[in-house]
Amino acid sequence: MKSKTLATLGGVVLMCLSLNACAPLMVAGFAGTAIVASDRRTSGAQLEDETIELRGSARIRDALGEKAHVNVTSFNRQVLLTGEVASDRDRQTIVQLVEKIENVRSVVSEMAITPISTLGERSNDLLITAKVKGSLVDSRDLFANAFKVVTERGTVYLMGRVTQREANSATNVIRNVNGVNKVVRLFEIITEEELRNLLPPPPPADKPADKKPKS
Repeated sequence: MKSKTLATLGGVVLMCLSLNACAPLMVAGFAGTAIVASDRRTSGAQLEDETIELRGSARIRDALGEKAHVNVTSFNRQVLLTGEVASDRDRQTIVQLVEKIENVRSVVSEMAITPISTLGERSNDLLITAKVKGSLVDSRDLFANAFKVVTERGTVYLMGRVTQREANSATNVIRNVNGVNKVVRLFEIITEEELRNLLPPPPPADKPADKKPKS
């Protein structure tokens, strides 16, 4: 298994969008999106993702200690590695460690060879993440919980199982958030039909009350 950066990996679309180069995106609204289930992964995939993140963080800590600052984010068994490492050798070591974790489907390496980020820089990234999530909540044609948001040094990484329309709409929203330098999309693209199948069934129609015969 090889890590891939900003490429197409199976059905997963990885696209880096420079905010200065983005053209306007016109997206039609979609009634009913707001009632999609809060997480489009299966319960088994959610548990696997949590386990992958815990094991990945532990293995990296055991191997490199304080020499690296790496965040492990897993969505539907695709793992995103962000943060800072001291050398390319350390970066390769981390990728290999994570690739060997059970149930990992693919690894996207976005670790930078740079000094470890400061508390202030990490706080700024957390603030940007909060603003991005707030913008998604405010959007009428998006369901915020369908997206996983990670921010590193002003770059926003988006993960999730979304339609192409949702991916474009989210990008259009996030590009206007103050402090965002770049958006990297690591989506698993689903069809509109697949999205409709994720919608909860409509409530049963109320039956008209039986009229009592006149005496």
